[in-house]
Amino acid sequence: MRPTALITGASRGLGAAIARELAESHDLLLGARSADSLADVEADIPTARPWVVDLTDADAVANAVADVERLDVLVHNAGVAELSSVADSSIEQWRNTFDANVFAVVELTRLLLPRLRDSGGHVVVINSGAGLRANAGWSSYAASKFALRAFADALRLEEPRIRVTSIFPGRIDTDMQRAIVAREGRDYDPDEFLTPATVARAVRNAIDTPRDAHPTEIVLRPIAR
Repeated sequence: MRPTALITGASRGLGAAIARELAESHDLLLGARSADSLADVEADIPTARPWVVDLTDADAVANAVADVERLDVLVHNAGVAELSSVADSSIEQWRNTFDANVFAVVELTRLLLPRLRDSGGHVVVINSGAGLRANAGWSSYAASKFALRAFADALRLEEPRIRVTSIFPGRIDTDMQRAIVAREGRDYDPDEFLTPATVARAVRNAIDTPRDAHPTEIVLRPIAR
């Protein structure tokens, strides 16, 4: 029986790249807010199954998790990045950021722990360079990623049968990155950033690491050009 992997935020960008990277070795559940958004990825991976749910809706997540009978790999990729200074941010921005980047991850993991314990599974948390160093204008996002790192660290100690890997990529060439660069008022040059395929390969390498090792953290940075 092939292992099963659930990837959140799988409709595009990094999540879609991770799905394509794992398709040959895993049965996939593709997490997304809408079925329509998964059309391109499903066309590439016809054996994958859509797993459609709003991760910030705890009741909907509980219902969706009931259909997951087995799970070997959980990849937390979904998230948001709304940037502003502390002075210009609102409490709603902070709440929305933590709902998507922290609380949704915590609740989905909590609900799936019985399946992950049964399989001796692997949780991969896509963090960010902002989870290691906070920059001006990134306060709510960086705070959520620091919290995400703490969650992964605690989970790793609490669940010795489960491997937990935090991945801290630098900026990635995605639609989210284009929006961030536009907000920064700069021209977009994809060569400045990591490709989704490169980060997806790091995810696969972590999952493929032999069981005598626990890949706890992976840090990736674009090569300076």
